[in-house]
Amino acid sequence: MSDRERVEKQAEAAERRYEEDSLMLKKRQEEYKTIEEVFDRPTLQGVFKLIHQKIIDEIFGVIKAGKEARIYWGKDFEGTDLAIKIYYTSTAEFRKGMMQYIQGDPRFKRVRKSPRGIIYTWTQKEYKNLQLVEAAGVNAPRPIAFQSNILVMTFIGEDGVPAPLLREEAPLDPVQFYSKLLDEMKLMYTKAGLVHGDLSEYNIMVWEESPVIFDVSQALLISHPLADTLIQRDITNVNSYFKKLDIETYDPDNVEPWIKGESEILS
Repeated sequence: MSDRERVEKQAEAAERRYEEDSLMLKKRQEEYKTIEEVFDRPTLQGVFKLIHQKIIDEIFGVIKAGKEARIYWGKDFEGTDLAIKIYYTSTAEFRKGMMQYIQGDPRFKRVRKSPRGIIYTWTQKEYKNLQLVEAAGVNAPRPIAFQSNILVMTFIGEDGVPAPLLREEAPLDPVQFYSKLLDEMKLMYTKAGLVHGDLSEYNIMVWEESPVIFDVSQALLISHPLADTLIQRDITNVNSYFKKLDIETYDPDNVEPWIKGESEILS
C-alpha cells in the first residue's frame, strides 16, 4: 500500500468515526456491526439531513431486525420517542418481489431500476401509504419524515420498549379485538383506499388493547389489479389467527363486501 493510499484510508476512517460520533449512536459493543451492515455512507448522509432538519436527535439500539430493514428506537429534539426504519441497500434477496407492488401505482411512474433506486422508492411508498392511513384515521404509526432509505415514524410503545406483536401477546378480549381489527381494515379500504396485502399477527401490534397496523410498504391502492386477491388473503390470515384462539369468525365471503363498503351488515 502506497503512502497516499494509507493516508486516504486513515482520512476515511477518521471521517467515519466523526460521522458516527455526530449521530450519537448509543450502541452496545455487539451492535456495532450494524454500522457496517446498515449505516453505509449514503444512509449516514440521509440521517445527517434528518438531524439538520431537527427531526432526529438521537438514535439508540435496534428494536427489530428483519430481512428487509432494521427499526431503531430514537428521540426527537423534544425528547419524544421515534421509530426509525432503515431499509437495507446491500441485500438483494427481498428486492426481487418489490416491483410488482410498485408497478401500476400512478404515484410512482418513474422508478429507477437500480437496487438503491428501488429501495428509495419503496421507502417513499411506505411513507405515502402511512399518510393515507393517517388521514383515514386508521390506528397505525404516524409518518413523520423520510429520506432515501430511512423512514421516521411515531413510536408505538413506551421507554424504548415496542408494543408486543399480536403473535407474541394475545389480546385480553379476543372477540372485541377481532371486531376492532375488522373496523381498521374497513377504514383502510374505504377511507385510505388501500389494501394492506400482508396483514397477519406478525404486523399487528397490541397497544392499549387495540390493534395497531404497521408495515404498509407493500400496501396497494384499491384500484390495483392485485387488490382483490390481497384483501382476500388479509381476511384469511386474520380469520386463521383468531380461529386458533377459538374465536368464532365471520365468513370471508361476507367480510370482503363489508370491508369494501358494499354491504352494511356483517354476519
